[in-house]
Amino acid sequence: MPDCQTIDPFVTPYVDGELPDADRLRVDEHLRRCPPCRSRVSSERAVRDLIRERRSALAGDAAPPALRAACTGIAARERPSGEAAAAGRGVAAGRRWWPARFAPAALAAALVLFVGGAFLFRLTESSVDVMAAELAADHVKCFALNRVLGTEESAATVQSSMLSHFGWTLHLPQNPQRAGLELVGARPCLYGEGRVAHLMYRHHGVPVSVFMLPRSARPEELVEVLGHQAAVWSSGSRTFVLIAREPRAEVEQMAAFVQASLR
Repeated sequence: MPDCQTIDPFVTPYVDGELPDADRLRVDEHLRRCPPCRSRVSSERAVRDLIRERRSALAGDAAPPALRAACTGIAARERPSGEAAAAGRGVAAGRRWWPARFAPAALAAALVLFVGGAFLFRLTESSVDVMAAELAADHVKCFALNRVLGTEESAATVQSSMLSHFGWTLHLPQNPQRAGLELVGARPCLYGEGRVAHLMYRHHGVPVSVFMLPRSARPEELVEVLGHQAAVWSSGSRTFVLIAREPRAEVEQMAAFVQASLR
């Protein structure tokens, strides 16, 4: 019978109803005997259904005043008093309003709650900060699952998975250890109304994610969001986002190394 690590890459396409019959039956058989994986599938299915249910409500152009006021209050409690006023001015001017020192688990939970309340504005087409915030929450969630499952995938497995799910002939960076990177694995993740590719690494033990957004192009920049640095660049019709809770200089170096290979 397949074990949890073998099943892991199939969970998201299973939830999306995209697996061939033979693979679907293998997952069904495993889920009948594995309560943790059954719980994970239920959770992913609930989030998917919630996003679909609230899709029309998520099409607004901005967060409502009540949400912005609540976030201002959170920021004031989380930051020194001198920064609180600046945070308030940032909200009023439409700039970044996420508190810098949120706990990762709380941030991921906050995003789910905002979606559940129809409070998140259009994630896939608005500011780079909002895009990076959604991806940072996914970064935290996927590495939390990986800590439980202990999944490790080879470069060949990752490249095969990306070709299967996205038609993407992926060329992973050669000798990643030169940049202190260790490949963990990859998975397709929900994003807005579609899916993105999620490559997972560790940098000297620290989780690092590289997301590929198909049919998307954004200017190159580096932003801080949810306590993480997010390096953004595009190549052709793909946007790449590298996310890590690392110093800015470290993220810039990793992004340059990865950018030289990924297309």
